[in-house]
Amino acid sequence: MDGSDTDAPPDVLVAGECIVDFLPDRPGDLSTVEQFHRRAGGAPANVAVRLADLGPAPWFWTRLGDDAFGAFLAAALADAGLPDRFIETDPGAKTSLAFVAHDDDADRAFSFYHENTADTRFVPGVVPDDALDAVEWVVFGGICLSTETVRTAMFELVERAKDRGCTVAFDPNARPELWNGEFPDAFGAACGVADVVKATPEDLAAAGVEGAPDALLDALLERGPHTALLTLGDEGAIARATDAAPWGRTEASHPGYDVDVVDTTGAGDGFTAGAVRGLADGLGLSGAVSLGNATAAATTTEPGAVDADVDRSVVDRLRDP
Repeated sequence: MDGSDTDAPPDVLVAGECIVDFLPDRPGDLSTVEQFHRRAGGAPANVAVRLADLGPAPWFWTRLGDDAFGAFLAAALADAGLPDRFIETDPGAKTSLAFVAHDDDADRAFSFYHENTADTRFVPGVVPDDALDAVEWVVFGGICLSTETVRTAMFELVERAKDRGCTVAFDPNARPELWNGEFPDAFGAACGVADVVKATPEDLAAAGVEGAPDALLDALLERGPHTALLTLGDEGAIARATDAAPWGRTEASHPGYDVDVVDTTGAGDGFTAGAVRGLADGLGLSGAVSLGNATAAATTTEPGAVDADVDRSVVDRLRDP
């Protein structure tokens, strides 16, 4: 993971959980799996690592457990080239774990161990105003909103970021097993403060929104953001922006890239990182969707969310073979 430019100042801040994924050694129901492989994970962490791969490295605000798993994650984030300014260790707290089940098509389901862990104990005010003045983008996800104290901290961060002219991106990353029926309200509130929302049809279904992809884009835009991106698995992605977007009213679609898929864990997070990087770099909506798809495709070529080689040269070779 050497694609980050360590001399460049961060223009992006990512906020949210970093957890340990346990990946099975073969497809099947979790009750039948005997061996797992430990990997760093958590959607915002995956986004932060992929942004570092594409360069420059972002700041990442997260909370790690004061345990062996937290130490493992801290080392993984350091190896990815992420600055440690906002990577906190929570004394006495444990680290969240997720056990992943794969089907024969490399799609996955999750079982979380997430009660009173470090990533459920974010508090407001950790990221100071001077850091928000320095960055242009703030990216946050949906899982961290499933705990009330973290929800408050994230919305406080986002409101200050918007006051300072940052573009705010949100990826709901719906995991219904972590919610008690509150996801639709939290999803709506997050869309209401975000400028850019990247989602899947499954995310929107969890929020009570269903329909054809074109209608889903409109449904997203009606909730507040000026730009909506919808990923469609192996069918690629589509996007739409309103007049309020800095890149103007426009639409984009891309069929995706053909690679040998090993594991889809983290592919959506790779797309988010690539799309944010593309928009931040002035590639426009079409270029951002292409870069997002290429980053997502490269992510799927190895087990785990962040183990594949996804530096900018790898991604550019996919886009322009």
